[in-house]
Amino acid sequence: MSDTDAVAQSRGSEGGFRESFRWDVIRSTPRYAYLVAAVAALGGMLFGYDIGVISGAEKLITAQFKLSAGVEELAVAAVLIGSIIGGVFGGKLSDRISRRYTLVAMAVIYTIGAIATALAPNIALFIVFRILVGIAVGASSMVVPTYIAEMSPRQIRGGLVILQQLAISGGILLSYIWDYISFKAGWSWRPMFAAAAVPGIALGVGMFYMSHTPRWLGMHDRWDEADEVMGRVNPTCKEEELQHVRDELEQSDRGSLRELLRPGIRGALIAGLGLAILQQFVGPNTVLFYGPTIFGYAGISAGSNGLLAEICVGVVLFVFVLPTIALVDVVGRKRLFYFGLAGMGSMLVLLGMAFHFGAASWGVAVLIILLVYIGCYSLSISPLFWLMTAELYPNRLRSIGASTATVANWSANLLITVTFLSAVDALGKDIVFWIYAAFAVVGIVFVRVLVPETQGRSLEEIDVYWTHGRSWPESSEAGEGQPSARERAPA
Repeated sequence: MSDTDAVAQSRGSEGGFRESFRWDVIRSTPRYAYLVAAVAALGGMLFGYDIGVISGAEKLITAQFKLSAGVEELAVAAVLIGSIIGGVFGGKLSDRISRRYTLVAMAVIYTIGAIATALAPNIALFIVFRILVGIAVGASSMVVPTYIAEMSPRQIRGGLVILQQLAISGGILLSYIWDYISFKAGWSWRPMFAAAAVPGIALGVGMFYMSHTPRWLGMHDRWDEADEVMGRVNPTCKEEELQHVRDELEQSDRGSLRELLRPGIRGALIAGLGLAILQQFVGPNTVLFYGPTIFGYAGISAGSNGLLAEICVGVVLFVFVLPTIALVDVVGRKRLFYFGLAGMGSMLVLLGMAFHFGAASWGVAVLIILLVYIGCYSLSISPLFWLMTAELYPNRLRSIGASTATVANWSANLLITVTFLSAVDALGKDIVFWIYAAFAVVGIVFVRVLVPETQGRSLEEIDVYWTHGRSWPESSEAGEGQPSARERAPA
C-alpha cells in the first residue's frame, strides 16, 4: 500500500476513531522505528530532570552558600545560559557529525557536568558546571526532535516526536520525587544533582547503538546506508520517501541563516520563533522553577508540603502528554494549540484574581488552578513547540532553523526565569499572571494566522508549502482536519 493510500484509507468517508487513529499504520510500523524514537527521547529526560531538580534544591543551596538574591537567581538560571550556547552550535554540529553522534557527545558532557555539579565545593564552580550541563541540554533539546522526525513515518511522526515531551515530563516528575525523598531523608542537595547522571548514561549508551537518519546520510551521499535505514523504519513507503529526500537535496544547496530570511522561507522562521517565545511567555517555567515559592504565596508551606504540591504538578505534566501523543495525528496540531492556550489563559486569569483578592487563604484553589493550567500546557504548546520545530523547516534548513528556534526558546526562558521574582515585587502577583494570560490570547491569534497545519504532511511537502507561497502541493493528501491540496492555508 502506498503512503498516499495509507493516509486516504485512514481518513475514510465517515471514519470513526479506529480509522482516524490509523491503527493499520501503527501496527505496520516496524518496532525499530519505535525503539529509535524511545531511545532518542531520553534526551528529553536530561532536559526535564534538570528543570525540575533546581526547584527542590534551590533553598538548600542558598542556605549552604549564603547566597544573595541576585546570586540565587544566577544559580537557578545558569543552566539556561548554557542551553542558549548549546542551541547555537547544536544544529551545525548535528549536520557535521550527525544527529546520532551529537546526542552521544551531549550525553557524555551532561553526565560529567551532573557529577561535577554534585561535587562543587563553592557556588562559583556550581554555576560553571551548571552552565556545562546547560550546553548539553540546549543542544540535545533541538537535536532530539529533529532525529525522531527524520526517522518517523509521516502518519505517526507527531506522536513519536512528542515522546520527547513525555520524557521531559517524566524527568521533571522524577526530579520532584527525588527532591522530596532527599528532603525527608535529611540529605543535602548533592544527591539531587548526582542522580542526573543516570539518564545521561542511558542516552549515551542507547544512541551509540542506534542508526543515523536517512536524511543525514543522504546529505553526505551515503545512499546505500540511507536505503537500509529507511527500510528498517518505513519499509512500506521506502522508495517514495527516499525519492522525496533525493529530490529535495538535489534542488538545494546547504542552508544558511541568510536563506531563512528569504521571502517564503521567512514564514517558517517567523512561525518557529513565535512559538518558541510564546511557549515561555505564557509562564509555565515560573511554576516549574519557582513552584514552592508560588505555593508559599498561596499559604502552602515551602517545606515538604510545597514539594508534595510540586509532585502533583509533575504527575499532571506527565499524564497529560499521553492524550497528546494519541490525538496529535488525529485532530491536528492547531486544534490542540487552540484548546491548550485557551485553557491556560483562563486559568491564568483566575490565578491573578486569586492573588488579587488574597490567595493566602485559597491554597487548595490555587493548587487546582495551577494543575489545570499545567495540564493544558502539557496538552498543547509544551510538546507541540518541539514537534513544530522539527517539522516547519526544509531539510537543508532544518538544523539551523531548529537551532534558531531553540536559542530563542531558551533565551525567552532565561528572561522569564530571571525576572519573575522581580516582576512580582514590582507589579504584584496578580498583574504578572494576567500578563501571561494576555500572551496566551496572542498565541491563539498567532497560531491561527501564521502557523500551518502540518498533520499528515511529509517534511518535503512542508518545504514546498513555504517555497510556493504558502500553498500545499497539488498531488499531496491533506491529513484529517487539514485544508485540501487546493486550499491555501492561512498566511
